[in-house]
Amino acid sequence: MTRERVLTPLHFFFIVFVLTAGGLFCFKLHAFLSTIKKDELAGFAFDPILVYGFVACGFGCLLAWAYLSGQFRDVERPKHDMLERYYELERADVALLEEE
Repeated sequence: MTRERVLTPLHFFFIVFVLTAGGLFCFKLHAFLSTIKKDELAGFAFDPILVYGFVACGFGCLLAWAYLSGQFRDVERPKHDMLERYYELERADVALLEEE
């Protein structure tokens, strides 16, 4: 059974946001790399580039995992699950109080 993927507004926002953020991130890395080439303080830009790279890789991996595992398919479901669990706990508490 195959499911047809539908481009929802959330998917559209996700794609636009990721592409924009990725472009700005590359621009910032280019600015740091040009600082390393020109400036006498070459070590100034190395640490931020390394940190940005690790953070971006981690963020990219988490984002890819969330998208591929279907975390963005039904974004309202966790809210309903949480409320359902809350009401179940409330009913259990009331039942315990009534037994006493």
